[in-house]
Amino acid sequence: MELSRINSLVELFFKKYEELNPHSNRLFLKSLKDNQKNFFTWRKVKEDIIILSDYLRKNLSFGDRCILLSENRPEWLIADLAIMNSGGVTVPLFTTYSEKDYQHIITDCKPKICVVSNDVQFKKIEKFISNEVRVISFEKFNDKVECIQNLLENYDRNQSLNLYQEYNKDLKRKNLACIIYTSGTTGNPKGVMLSHGGILSNCEGAQEILESLVGKNDPIFLTWLPLSHSYEHTVQYVQIFLGAKIFYAESLEKLIPNMSIAKPTIMTAVPRFYQNLYNKILLNFSKQKGFKKKLIENTISLGIKNLNKENLNFKEKITNFFCEILVRKKIKNQFGGKLRAFISGGGALDKKIGEFLNSIGLQTLQGYGLTETSPVVSCNIPGRIKIETVGPPFKTNQVKIAKDGEILIKGENVMLGYWNMKEETDEILKDGWLYTGDIGEFTKDGNLKITDRKKEIIVNLGGDNISPSKIENLLCLNEKIKQSFVYGDKKTFLVALIVSDSEENKKEIEFFLENLNKSLSIIEKVKKFKLIKEEFTIENGMLTPTLKLKRKKILEKYKEELEKLY
Repeated sequence: MELSRINSLVELFFKKYEELNPHSNRLFLKSLKDNQKNFFTWRKVKEDIIILSDYLRKNLSFGDRCILLSENRPEWLIADLAIMNSGGVTVPLFTTYSEKDYQHIITDCKPKICVVSNDVQFKKIEKFISNEVRVISFEKFNDKVECIQNLLENYDRNQSLNLYQEYNKDLKRKNLACIIYTSGTTGNPKGVMLSHGGILSNCEGAQEILESLVGKNDPIFLTWLPLSHSYEHTVQYVQIFLGAKIFYAESLEKLIPNMSIAKPTIMTAVPRFYQNLYNKILLNFSKQKGFKKKLIENTISLGIKNLNKENLNFKEKITNFFCEILVRKKIKNQFGGKLRAFISGGGALDKKIGEFLNSIGLQTLQGYGLTETSPVVSCNIPGRIKIETVGPPFKTNQVKIAKDGEILIKGENVMLGYWNMKEETDEILKDGWLYTGDIGEFTKDGNLKITDRKKEIIVNLGGDNISPSKIENLLCLNEKIKQSFVYGDKKTFLVALIVSDSEENKKEIEFFLENLNKSLSIIEKVKKFKLIKEEFTIENGMLTPTLKLKRKKILEKYKEELEKLY
């Protein structure tokens, strides 16, 4: 299948189904929250899309918005495809949005239909939905709300369902597929308009990397990032293109045991996951003694040498052989045994964490993108990993560096604009180039390297530019530090909020910070810190749904305490 010749995401699914048709009863989607062994086959998914499309078509005009509010489950993908197949535009919502965000988005996009998973999700938006908006649900909970399950069960499949019914061929690559609201670290979420061609272009860009990982085997994915996130939303269509089997994880806390069940080939996640994973593995390693400790040390040091393409001498090759069997293989088995790669996106992955994971046999490819680019721009390539970079740009988009260092992107993957926000669109889109707000450079081998974030730079009293995220990532390498927030705009030095379980950790953190400061430049040193117990979470409004710090919100709550440090 040539992705460049596919007209829509709907066509992508139906063409893939045709390819698989002799094996259409093969397994496709499975939620691990469901204890039963029921799997959605490709045939069932196609039938359900056709039935739901038929229902939606009676209530939607071309281009009408349709809210989709649900936790990750097979029905999410079915609803997404059915909405687009019926001519509608999907507007995915995070289940963790604040009430204010729900109100803003619903008022902004004016949906014709709202698809929710159950009563719990419906209650979050009920008071913002007018009587003219039709609500349908995956699960039955209210006689006034149409239940999709009932609709599917009562449909006369034998007489009414034509399995080879044509999909919507009026959809073209330039048409709007979805509006994904960026959570934003400040202000109201902005509706990013992504086209069918934009997402298909992204799938095409990822094709070379993923096919090299998958080979001739049927790939398995374990999904845990919210499907409402642009990263995971696009990954769904990569999974379809690959003919993959997809498991939906129970939760972040159960991710590692879920990996033992699903045995994934590829996993996508954000840096926070890898940071937690690094801390857990490192804690386990620190408990080892004698021969085991020495073996682990060799595994890491030789693994980093391999990663950097350094030649091993004869003795090192023998040692590395035993490291592979006795350490790396055991670690891989804890993650299902079939994992070919972790793919990291949605933020900067600390170099030390990337080196560590790759050295112990967990190949980790860092990529880069934005919701506004559908979302991936570049990614490291297996066998050619450069940890400090985000890999070469996809062939399907152009990347250049402006005079001030800002990364600019052009291509079909670039958004159509922000919904109802012409002024903001014109600020970020100029002559076809998307101004990302990220600062970067190209390495001599053509890889893109992110060096800073234009809007999150601290400018101290001396006029020096400082990246807070770089220092925050370094602080969080200590297992006693759960999270950190660096502050110092228009100040003479930096201070920090440090989230830790107990006041008893203070001395240890002070010692760690003292050593860390030795490796930082004068302007980057953190002179003082305030220890707090409350974590920054989505629920308390301090994190975005993609686990980035909401700097403005944190400052609103803690500015007085931070100022006292001066």
